[in-house]
Amino acid sequence: MSSIMTNTAALNALRSLNYTQDQMQMTQNRISSGLRVSGASDNAAYWSIATTMRSDESALGTVKDALGLGGSTIDVAYTGTNAALSVTQKIKDKLVAALQPGVDRTKIQAEVKQLQDQLKSIGDSSSFSGQNWLSVDSGSAGYNATRSVVASFTRSGTTVSVGTIDVNVTKTKLFDATGQTGILDKVTGTVSVSTLDISALTDSAADQTTLKAMIAQVDTAVSSMTTSASDLGAAKSRISTQTDFITSLSDAIHRGIGTLVDADMTAESTKLQALQVQQQLGTQALSIANQSSQSILSLFR
Repeated sequence: MSSIMTNTAALNALRSLNYTQDQMQMTQNRISSGLRVSGASDNAAYWSIATTMRSDESALGTVKDALGLGGSTIDVAYTGTNAALSVTQKIKDKLVAALQPGVDRTKIQAEVKQLQDQLKSIGDSSSFSGQNWLSVDSGSAGYNATRSVVASFTRSGTTVSVGTIDVNVTKTKLFDATGQTGILDKVTGTVSVSTLDISALTDSAADQTTLKAMIAQVDTAVSSMTTSASDLGAAKSRISTQTDFITSLSDAIHRGIGTLVDADMTAESTKLQALQVQQQLGTQALSIANQSSQSILSLFR
């Protein structure tokens, strides 16, 4: 039945054209944004997963920054320990030389004093971003012997946890303003490496024994600093390895997000061309459907 009130063909053509235009709008949005899921309305499940993963990726970026900061702090402590180790070895050499009968121990002590001052300078200056792991004050408020470096961010369901790499500065400190319990200011007998004085010693058997005890004390400090440098080096290596892992993990998460929400630009551009053709055909079909009712006028001529 022909009707001038209801043009079924035009309605069908219009509905088809509207659908094509909606698809074109969606495809154009994907092309312009590069995303096939840009909001919850596109795919609620994928959008929720991607949003959580982006949050985790951002947290990993912060972890990487923290590792960089911690690695630099450890590197400074490691460098300072190595420098102090070299200076302490020189003190040991001076003391061994002082064992020789008839030497001027006053002059040797003058050299030792310069080296002791250098040790204190190394300890005090081995600071990075306000943290000093070699020269500490264990009696200060808020002091914590365990220094932690944020190293990981983990999610298990709705539970998140942050992992750390811990370094106990009790084993690495060279000087401690409270109690003098550092490697270099720890008192053994009556003196410490940083305060020993041989200027008053003579060639007597008792003084020779005292001098040998000092040499043994300095040698113990050298051994302790060697262990400390080894521990710091191991921590530094672990941080480097963890940084590489965090970088790879962040890249993997980024790829995972892309798999969920990124648009296939080749497919979308091909689809856009097809939709443009469909739009043109739909427009022509609607035009033809609208013109069909004009033929009814010819019946009244």
